[in-house]
Amino acid sequence: MQLSATYSQTWDLENIFSGGSESSTLVQHLEKLEHELPLLKKYIETLEPTASLASWVDAIQPLQKLGSGLVEARSFLDCLESQNVKDEKAKVLSGKLTQIGATYEAVITALESKVAQVPESDWQQLMKSPELNQVSFSLNEMRKRSLEKLPPAQEELAGDLSVDGYHAWSEMYSTIVGRMQVPFEEGGETKLLSVGQLANKMASPDREVRQRVFEKWEEAWRNEADLCAVTINHLAGYRLQLYKRRQWENVLKEPLDLNRMEGQTLQTMWDVVAKNKHRLLPYMKRKAEMLGVDQLSWHDVQAPLPGNKQTLSYDEAAKFIIEQFKRFSPDMASFAQMAFEKRWIEAEDRPGKRPGGFMTDFPISGESRIFMTFSGTPSCVSTLAHELGHAYHTYVMKDLPFLAQQYAMNVAETASTFAEVIVIDAAIKQATSKEEKMALLADKIQSTIAFLMDIHSRFLFETRFYEARKQGPLTRDELCGLMVEAQKEGFADMLAEYHPHFWASKLHFYATDMPFYNFPYTFGYLFSAGIYARALQEGAGFATKYVNLLRDTASMTVEELGKRHLGVDLTQPDFWQDAMDLLMADVDEFLALTEA
Repeated sequence: MQLSATYSQTWDLENIFSGGSESSTLVQHLEKLEHELPLLKKYIETLEPTASLASWVDAIQPLQKLGSGLVEARSFLDCLESQNVKDEKAKVLSGKLTQIGATYEAVITALESKVAQVPESDWQQLMKSPELNQVSFSLNEMRKRSLEKLPPAQEELAGDLSVDGYHAWSEMYSTIVGRMQVPFEEGGETKLLSVGQLANKMASPDREVRQRVFEKWEEAWRNEADLCAVTINHLAGYRLQLYKRRQWENVLKEPLDLNRMEGQTLQTMWDVVAKNKHRLLPYMKRKAEMLGVDQLSWHDVQAPLPGNKQTLSYDEAAKFIIEQFKRFSPDMASFAQMAFEKRWIEAEDRPGKRPGGFMTDFPISGESRIFMTFSGTPSCVSTLAHELGHAYHTYVMKDLPFLAQQYAMNVAETASTFAEVIVIDAAIKQATSKEEKMALLADKIQSTIAFLMDIHSRFLFETRFYEARKQGPLTRDELCGLMVEAQKEGFADMLAEYHPHFWASKLHFYATDMPFYNFPYTFGYLFSAGIYARALQEGAGFATKYVNLLRDTASMTVEELGKRHLGVDLTQPDFWQDAMDLLMADVDEFLALTEA
């Protein structure tokens, strides 16, 4: 496999819509969506319950085409706003697209209403037809959802009002983040940093630097806490009112449905996490000793070990990832190389970018893009592998119909975490010194802490916040209190200092496309651990089975996915405990390596 001498760290978006936020092609694309969606809605409203197969196909195929167009535009604008938080034109177009999205949701609502009226015997025949069979799972979901929602006219009204209500509050949060600049002194010079740049410095090996960064970070979010509190209260209030009108008593109903997951599976997973969390505590104590402190503070949890100054260039990281993917699957490696060569990745460390990382796909173009900020640390290499795992997931599904590509967040995190583990385990095996192996093991265990402790604290905070919000808005101090309480439980009261304003700083609490943007991460992490264990057992032949599993992720529940492809029952603790035991073996190895 030949590698280019240099890979660009900036992505190329020109073949999607040329001209960025000034793209005339994008404007035409949005105008076409605006024109065609109402026409499709009118057509669907004329359908009779006993309409012919051809009539249903004439509704569902355009729906998929327009859905692809909507995602194509959404992904493009997300890329523009992420690469430059001050791109005002992109923000305006994003607002326009949100309105178009509300129209698309109205089309979905109309279709849900119609499919609910089809006699059962006729419906079963439609679902068995070659034209609709591949998307029958999604269509059955629509049929079920229609019985659990408000009448179509009321759902459409709620969707229209959400544009300048629900979604607008999420945009408010993006505006707050975009304008934030934090003064930070380094090397005798004070610079104004974006929150993304400041967050990257939290991984400094120098504890004094981390402490100063954390203090500045807390201060910056404390200064914005009033606005953030208003925003998160209104977002939650909207959801709760809509759930009340729909007679949804459980605030987890929507996120569970979106993740195609049973409540029993979620509860079992968290029960296993809670029962095993104590097995991480010896690692945390050992790390505190190695850092020369009595207890870890928040800014120490993800910090590198003393003396771990290992960094890689972007090219070196790319080469390593491709090589390790190839050991599991040549197809996966070829895909990753293509992503680097075709400039599908935005990794440059520069001002004006959003914090964090993501992968977004372009279903019409058949491509994807990855956003992150690369600084050369092992954590950055893991993030790059993680996002490439997401991208490979969409790549192996690109020939499927649009509705059969819409996998949920929890299984999305499975593919990404699986790719990440392939790379970090390879790095551990190839370590040339005890110190390097210790550092890499620590990096891997820190991911375990993130998914089993940090994510758990986010879940605890959000469930308690929504319960409290039913009685009225919470003050910033009450939100901070809930956050610290959740962090103490999530981290088993092991930290000397917590992050009270985490609720303000975390974008996930403000996302309107996915309520409870937390537990799917832990699901994906543990589910991928179970898949990885199977891959180790079965060797090279598992790569094909893995692709088959990925291709089914939008066509069945996670419980069905587990039974069909792994032969396991996810509602029971056995699978989750096996995954946990595999992860805890890393802790045992680390403790043995670091014995005095």
